[in-house]
Parts: sequence; C-alpha cells; structure tokens
Amino acid sequence: MRLPASLPFRLALVYVLLFAGSTAFLAGVTYLIVIKRPFIEAQELVRREADDLADTYVVEGQQALVARLEARERHSDPRKAFHLFIAPGGKVVTTNLPSWPQPSNGWLRVEADLYADGEEDDHEALSLDHVFEDGARLLVGRDIEDITDSELSLRQAASWIIGVATLLGLGGGALIGRVISRRLDVVASAARRVIGGDLSGRVPTRGTGDDFDQLSATLNHMLDRIEELMESVRRVSDNVAHELRTPLSRLRGNLEALAQSGATGETGLLEDTIGEAGRLEAIFDAVLRIARIESGRHAVEAGPVDLSTLLADAAELYQPAAEDRGQHLHVDVEPGLTVAGDRDLIFQAICNLLDNAIKYGPVGGEVALSARRGPAGIEITVADDGPGIAEEERRRVTERFYRAPATADTPGYGLGLSLVAAVAERHRSALSFLDGNPGLLVRWIFRD
Repeated sequence: MRLPASLPFRLALVYVLLFAGSTAFLAGVTYLIVIKRPFIEAQELVRREADDLADTYVVEGQQALVARLEARERHSDPRKAFHLFIAPGGKVVTTNLPSWPQPSNGWLRVEADLYADGEEDDHEALSLDHVFEDGARLLVGRDIEDITDSELSLRQAASWIIGVATLLGLGGGALIGRVISRRLDVVASAARRVIGGDLSGRVPTRGTGDDFDQLSATLNHMLDRIEELMESVRRVSDNVAHELRTPLSRLRGNLEALAQSGATGETGLLEDTIGEAGRLEAIFDAVLRIARIESGRHAVEAGPVDLSTLLADAAELYQPAAEDRGQHLHVDVEPGLTVAGDRDLIFQAICNLLDNAIKYGPVGGEVALSARRGPAGIEITVADDGPGIAEEERRRVTERFYRAPATADTPGYGLGLSLVAAVAERHRSALSFLDGNPGLLVRWIFRD
C-alpha cells in the first residue's frame, strides 16, 4: 500500500497539522495580547505627544517647546520619554538620545542605550520623526524595550513550542496510526481467510466495546450469516445432486439392459438415451468435484509432486488424441521441477488443459506444453493455435457451463476450466488466459 493513501498515515498527518496549528494559533493570540496591543498603545501615545509638541513649536515657539520637552523628560512614567530637537540651522538644542538616524518624517525605532557608572541600561525608543517647514527637526519617542524583549522571547519560545509540538504531534500521530493500522490488519487478515475459502475466519474482539470492537462484532455476525447460508446452499446442492445421481444411474442401467435384451428395434434411440444419461452423470460428478475442491471439502493429498514427470505422463496420455487430429504435441519441460500439492488434482487439471487445446485447436495444428522455473516461480504453459478466446470473454471462461461463442459447436460440458481454476485456487497458484497470437495461451504459475 502506498503510504500517502494509507488511512493511518493521513490521520497522523491531520493530527500533526491540528496540533501544530492550534499551537501556532495560541502563539498568535499571545502575540496580539502581549506584543501587538501594548505596541499600538505606545504608538498612539507617541503620536498624540508628537502632534501636541509640534503644535507648541508652531504656535508658541522654540523656547516653549524646549521647556515642555525637558518637563516631559523629568515626568515619571512607566515608559521613559525620549526626544530630540534640532534648530533650523542644524544645532542640537535638546536631546536625551545618545544617537539618532537621518531625518525620515515617519516612525523610527531608535537604540537609546544609556550609560551610568560604567553600566549600560538598554532602551529602545519608538519615535515619530517630524521635520518642520523651516528645517527644524523634532523626534519624540517612548521606551518600548519591554515590548521588544517580550517579542524576542515570544519568538524564541514560539519556535521551540511549535517544534516540540510538531514532534509530539508526529509521535502521537504515529502511535494512533499504528494502533489503527494493527486493528485494520486484523480485519483484513480475517477477510483474506474468508476470500481464501475458510468461511470460519472471524475478526477477534478485545472486549473494550470501542468502535473497532463494534465493527468486528458486526462483521462476525455477517460472516456467521454468510457461512450459514453457504452451508445451506451446499447441503441443498449435495442433496439434489445425490438424489438425481441415483435415478440417473438406475435409468442408465435399465436402458443398457433393455438394449442388450433386444426387446425393441429402436436400438439407436436407446444408445442415444444411454449416452445422454452418461453425460448427465459426468456433469453431476464434475460439478460435485468442483464444489468440493472450492469449499475445501475435497481431501487434498498435500506433498511434493514431481511436476516434470507428471507433465510428461500427461503429454504421453494425450499424444494419441493429438495424432488422431493430425496435430503435433510439442513438449518442453525443464527436468527436476517439484511443487507441493495434490498430484491427482494437478494431473487432472493439466489433462483438462491439454484436452481443451487439442479439442479446440485446428486439425493439423500445433499444441505446446512447457514448464520451467522463472522469477515468479514454476511456470506451466499450454498453448494452441486455434480460434482463441476474445479478451472480454476470458474472465468468464472459468464460470461453470460457460462456453465461448467461438467454441459453442464443439462437444463439451463447459466445466473443464472451472475445475482447473478450482485446483489452481486450492494450491494458491496463479492462473491466467492470454492471447497466443494465434490461439490461446494458458499460464499457470506455482509461486515459490
């Protein structure tokens, strides 16, 4: 599974984003309360003072302005007052700033560190610079060193908090994702058992009563119901098949006895009827065998199977049938191939594939049986040069009684490939039908 498409990964990512986002939001609110709001208040205070002092200079003159600036400096205030006044000729008339920048006619943040007894007292002045028409310059400010310190501290703390919050969020998200992933894996494992034919597979519960336990209980109830219905269908199918097989056998026996007694002149009709009864018996036998293999009720003799020898025996068995149709049966089997499984079932499946290839291949055509060990495992192929099967029909060829339109006129029950598919599924192997260009190529892979 791709990581970005994983539900636990996405939940962990959302958890981290929410965690980091909420931390950033709290840091923003703190900034507004601790930094932005006091800064705006200090800015408004400086603006009012600067406007008032500028009016004083314009209306009352330089002496009145200097008097007010010096009185402002002496006035006790939580935010120390700073000022600079330069006369039109460029002479500094009064100031308590150690240095100042060039004129700007706007807001400035000026370093206003003061020294006393060899010790430095840090200050930063939020100042409004104003240049009058006569060339005089007025700089009015208030100390915002506490705001600057708080801003620096908040920035440092925010970077640490967001970093730590992100790490905690990643850890918490990973933990949550791991817990969810484990619970989902348990559900998926039970589902795979059921898909594999084991209808007894159930999702274990922890007894916590949480959402996953409720989901598991619901799935188990559904599986109980499915198993019950499937068992009911199986019983009915078995009963019907067994009930029909007995009268069919009796019918065939009676017809054979009647044909041998010569009691009727319709010997040909009796032989046809006997043949149809035999055909019905063969169909019922095949359907029952497929059903038992698919449901796991067929006793599988699991063990090492000499596949090379088995394929050679199957080819030898069908060589006469191929010669009767003038076909060349080409066999290319790598020696020493061994798989684990039921020899009889594998042999029957190979025989069905060879029978189909010979039956549906053209007279005088080619049939190829090959086997070798490849990257994915041991690969068996059976190919013919007949009409093949259209791509849109290949997914249906393993359905019981399905006959492809191109082969509908050829005698058969439509059960051969169904049995092959059941045997392949029973051995956890991969069966595929491909274009032989021309004809059909059947690939059967036993994974290592």
